[in-house]
Amino acid sequence: MTQPISPLLPIAYSKEVASAKQRGAPLVALESTIITHGMPYPGNIEMARSVEAIIREQGAVPATIAVIHGTLHIGLEAGELEQLAKATDVMKVSRADLAFAIAERRTGATTVAATMIAAARAGIRVFATGGIGGVHRGAEESFDISADLEELARTGVIVVCAGAKAILDIPKTLEVLETRGVPVVTYESEEFPAFWSRSSGLRSPLSLNSPAAIANFQATREQLGIDGGMLIANPVPEADEIPREEMEIYIERALDSAERDEVTGKAVTPYLLSTIFDLTDGQSLKTNIALVENNARLAAEIAVALG
Repeated sequence: MTQPISPLLPIAYSKEVASAKQRGAPLVALESTIITHGMPYPGNIEMARSVEAIIREQGAVPATIAVIHGTLHIGLEAGELEQLAKATDVMKVSRADLAFAIAERRTGATTVAATMIAAARAGIRVFATGGIGGVHRGAEESFDISADLEELARTGVIVVCAGAKAILDIPKTLEVLETRGVPVVTYESEEFPAFWSRSSGLRSPLSLNSPAAIANFQATREQLGIDGGMLIANPVPEADEIPREEMEIYIERALDSAERDEVTGKAVTPYLLSTIFDLTDGQSLKTNIALVENNARLAAEIAVALG
């Protein structure tokens, strides 16, 4: 079992992460919402173990982040990961309620925003996820904009993803990121990806072709005293993608269904992902796993390059 190390804020590092920090080894943060809210057991634990293994293979150390009974865990032991994968009634925590989960001794899975906060608190510079949240379609009426975008503007962590989730309004999401001064870099492509698809039909603001170049870009930002995070968009492998034209059909059907069922707030994204899973006969989940593994690999390579 891990042991809390702070007398004020209950934080626990796994043995592997604590050892890595002591040695100065490269670390990669991982969110936990994908485990608790992204897929059912045992697929979720298999995915989590696979992603952690990929990061180790690249010479870095994985740090899966979650709140367990009020303690912020930076890295999970094997038994803790298993328990989280099986847990029910787990909070989905972002910036607004991360402290609430800790204060009330709840168990919570961290979103992109909450994971970035925890990673920065632990001195972890790189974070691998599936896709970021952003501006929802129809946000001009609903004002539904993910806290992930604000977190990218304020918290100095490199976030590796497969782009913004395709259920979002990607042009508006990119516009908000530009307004907030967040560098958006697509890896080995001039086109910004759309999560399940390699292209969104939009040109990427920036493009780099190696982990070393990304690390050098970040080092230059730090030398200039530029705060905030960086978004690295890593297109899903071609063999695993679902073409954008096909995905748009499924997304429109899922959005219509959500409107009929009056789904709002934090429930929207899980609802849409579940509906799309059904519409694609499970292919969307297979693609999701492939892109998360791909992002973990690149994130580890960046962490090593930063070291």
